[in-house]
Amino acid sequence: MDANQRIARISAHLNPPNLDQMGGDGSGLRRVGCRAKGGSPGFKVAILGAAGGIGQPLAMLMKMNPLVSVLHLYDVANAPGVTADISHMDTSAVVRGFLGQPQLEEALTGMDLVIIPAGVPRKPGMTRDDLFNINAGIVRTLSEAIAKCCPKAVVNIISNPVNSTVPIAAEVFKKAGTFDPKKLMGVTMLDVVRANTFVAEVMSLDPREVDVPVVGGHAGVTILPLLSQVKPPCSFTQKEIEYLTDRIQNGGTEVVEAKAGAGSATLSMAYAAVKFADACLRGLRGDANIVECAFVSSHVTELPFFASKVRLGRSGIDEVYGLGPLNEYERIGLEKAKKELGGSIEKGVTFVKK
Repeated sequence: MDANQRIARISAHLNPPNLDQMGGDGSGLRRVGCRAKGGSPGFKVAILGAAGGIGQPLAMLMKMNPLVSVLHLYDVANAPGVTADISHMDTSAVVRGFLGQPQLEEALTGMDLVIIPAGVPRKPGMTRDDLFNINAGIVRTLSEAIAKCCPKAVVNIISNPVNSTVPIAAEVFKKAGTFDPKKLMGVTMLDVVRANTFVAEVMSLDPREVDVPVVGGHAGVTILPLLSQVKPPCSFTQKEIEYLTDRIQNGGTEVVEAKAGAGSATLSMAYAAVKFADACLRGLRGDANIVECAFVSSHVTELPFFASKVRLGRSGIDEVYGLGPLNEYERIGLEKAKKELGGSIEKGVTFVKK
């Protein structure tokens, strides 16, 4: 029996619990929770869309995170293969795979953090709004399952267009009576990562030492880098400001065109998503002064959702920060961003209400 139990533990991560019965030979051998001996306790994390272009590197990087004790990988296709592959990594997180709608609820039950990269990628010539009709339905379905199975989980939404999918999730949670504005966050970290990188290139700095607040939304002109608030303080010419702002706003298009039909930003997005997820987990653990930018329920402007700096903590979002002092160029950019962003938010709200 000891040998059977060891075999069961080894095989546990390859199948979700509802597929745990191993044959009918009467041996009583079942797949049970597989745990690395001596593994430290941590958080339970689910990735919805784990077999996609973002989902796979995201899953790999989350498997490496020491704050993760259980990692659930869900997708409508190829989840078993990705799970088997990642489960061979010698880190302490337990990995379990879940395939298709019948296993969605089981994938979500008991999770502390849910990350959603599910959806179709952007292709050359497509705007984020072109993705709306497909990805909106996906996010609504996944949000309904979250509301039912793990309503207190922190939810990180990556699926584009984020400016619309976050309001969709919020409306679903409101309908279910589970909406907590502290728990729902659109991941705009890639805009910050790009801004840090591009500013570092222009100023000949180490990008790890650069911090650029990026506010507004997560598409085109709604992405507003506050270059006047860069740390360490930098002085830019007007030409540099215009170049950097345009490149940060169109960084996604730069990757889409460079990949020439082969996809959108997946590796940098996975990196940014893990960077933000790690901040969320450190906040949940109780670490102090965890501040990042995210697209959240907000009173910073007249819009119901807006990206700005937030302080993360045990309850999710502990504080949403204001914009701080803006220069004239940024004030003009803010008005452009709000005009575009308002329509995208309304589009998401209407999708659920209709």
